[in-house]
Amino acid sequence: MGPTSQTKRTLEQYLKGWSAGDDRRRDIATSLGEIAKASIALSRRIAAHVATATADGADGATGADATGADTTVADATVGSDSPTPQDFAQGAHKLMCSALERAPVAYIASEKHDAPIATANTGAPLVVAIDPLDGFLNIDTNLTLGTIFSLLPARDGDEGEGAGERQFLQPGNNQLAAGYVIYGPQTLMMLSLGEGCREFRLEPGGERFVETGRAIAVPPKTNEFAINASNSRFWDDRITSYVSDCLAGENGPAGQNYNMRWLGSLVAEAHRILARGGVFLYPSDLRPGYARGRLRLVFEANPIALLIEQAGGMASNGCEGLLDRVPGSLDERSPVVFGSRLEVERVERYCRQERFLGERSPLFGRRGLFRM
Repeated sequence: MGPTSQTKRTLEQYLKGWSAGDDRRRDIATSLGEIAKASIALSRRIAAHVATATADGADGATGADATGADTTVADATVGSDSPTPQDFAQGAHKLMCSALERAPVAYIASEKHDAPIATANTGAPLVVAIDPLDGFLNIDTNLTLGTIFSLLPARDGDEGEGAGERQFLQPGNNQLAAGYVIYGPQTLMMLSLGEGCREFRLEPGGERFVETGRAIAVPPKTNEFAINASNSRFWDDRITSYVSDCLAGENGPAGQNYNMRWLGSLVAEAHRILARGGVFLYPSDLRPGYARGRLRLVFEANPIALLIEQAGGMASNGCEGLLDRVPGSLDERSPVVFGSRLEVERVERYCRQERFLGERSPLFGRRGLFRM
């Protein structure tokens, strides 16, 4: 019989042990603790909204919980009977920012805010990038939501116009910690401090996160890929060829049958891959605004890439590692491929060819769903 929840460490205990005797680690631990408290408050509000939702809207009540965090999750419509998904996203933004104001954080960059926010903690050693409510449009359909976070070292001596944004223009390899909280049937936190990945589960009753004890390791091989096939008419030929060859199954160049998935939530896609492997693709395409990809390096791609790679997987833009890239702006977007290492490497072999010739012989050059 495995260890019971009573023998597993809480997130607080884990961070306390990890940070003992090291000032920087204590600052990281304090900041993660505040994110955890805010996530607990947010999980309760999401659960209450879903539980009380009606055809006309949902309960927009506000208040505070046992963590001491403000649990308001509506913005301009506080007091309204039917907060919209956008209201929830803005409420989550305010909740996370309020929590991080209590941490040793100099700047907060939120995906739900146009510019970095300078906190009152001038000279603090950390900056935090956060997507407070990934997949927020799922709130009214009872599907998976998440919070994605990334902790970076603050840059000393950078002042003047644009200083806040420049704090975040660092390669993903500079991240001191990264992770996400997934709000689903269970509320879970996946966390990396650069020493592998650990998973924590919010206890029934929602007072604290506790280690699950599950080994987090992305298997190197997979037969499962995730991509939004509705955009196939806009894809580059190399992506079209990769997907078409997957669909060719055991008679194609990969020599195996594949399953295709698409959830529409980055946190949910990453969590599935961390649980059982797979590969996720969000390529650039011909649609306006998608020529350089859609996912933002700072808020989404880099923190997920750190988790995946710390779990033994691989994260790429199709040609190079995501974590090596230095974003040119806070809003910089990138094509993203992450998951099982051997499959990501296979995608890279397709993407690196100027004129794609494929891995297949002419025997596999038949017309198909994604290749005409």
